[in-house]
Amino acid sequence: MTVFTPNPPLDLDDPGLREHFLRLVGDGDEYGAVEVVTALLEQDIPPQRIMMDLIARTQSRVGELWAANEWTVAREHAATATAERALAALAAHTPRRPDRGRITIACVDGEWHALPVRILAEMLRLDGWRVDFLGPSVPGPHLVTHLHQTGPDAVALSCMISTRLPRAHAAITACRSAGIPVIAGGRGFGPGGRYAQTLGADAWAAGAEEAVARLASSWPPPPRDPQVHAFLGDDEYTHVVRHRPDLIVTGMRSLMTAFPAMASYNDQQTDSTLEDMGHVVDFLASALYLSEPQIFTDFVDWTNDVLQARGVPSPALRAGLQVIRDQLHDYPRALSVLDAGLSRLSP
Repeated sequence: MTVFTPNPPLDLDDPGLREHFLRLVGDGDEYGAVEVVTALLEQDIPPQRIMMDLIARTQSRVGELWAANEWTVAREHAATATAERALAALAAHTPRRPDRGRITIACVDGEWHALPVRILAEMLRLDGWRVDFLGPSVPGPHLVTHLHQTGPDAVALSCMISTRLPRAHAAITACRSAGIPVIAGGRGFGPGGRYAQTLGADAWAAGAEEAVARLASSWPPPPRDPQVHAFLGDDEYTHVVRHRPDLIVTGMRSLMTAFPAMASYNDQQTDSTLEDMGHVVDFLASALYLSEPQIFTDFVDWTNDVLQARGVPSPALRAGLQVIRDQLHDYPRALSVLDAGLSRLSP
């Protein structure tokens, strides 16, 4: 293990420093985390580098540790809160001069991963923007009301989970109908942001640095008809959304028979399985909404890895997909998407 000595000069490229900061946020040591970022700033290290190379990179590692079942949800939440405190302290010590314009930054309705866009907000402030940071899970109507009250030059919307894409679409359409261009970000928009264009976003950025660069040049983009991408989905999507509770409850009943090991599940395991069944239906709905099976197959791949890290074998997930499939035999597009997901799992 690399040993970190907490004395200047500090080096952002030092693995020992990154391990030390990870331990601090993992222990919820806000004061220690603030001391590290303050020491880096006092060494004249650009705050953008501290945000991206230390705070953002550490947060990615936190997510990996949760997915690998090495950290609990509670510890992951505590680490995120500690990282947010360090970011706030860093921002408080950084002067800025708004001269580019005004931008509203928000997570789409139902999206609670706010730290990445909080980092974006601070990066844009450093680049001269006046930023209205609205935080996680902003309902579309409230977002539009804010836009009418403030008249920003741009909106940045984050979506980290693809199940929120229908709501992201509604928000993008509403913003553009109000005459305000939208830049989208977050892995929920798919590889290379491929779903952002389908949903009508004016631009997409893979991360905070790319978003800052995109907004600093050729902005705003040429105007387009906001109604071009206003309507997606079909009868199959509508059926899955409307019958979500029935699909989950009936699926859970059938799963007890299809996967006998469930009989020995405790209450926590049963609740987790119920939650996973909800994710299956929600990712299926998003895949149908955008006609993008990859939304579902990516979810299956990721879920299979997470479940195996928690000791749940692939046949359990396969059985879960199958009991949802059995209820949708009259819906060919849904069957095709589910079959694509089943093909990713071993029999």
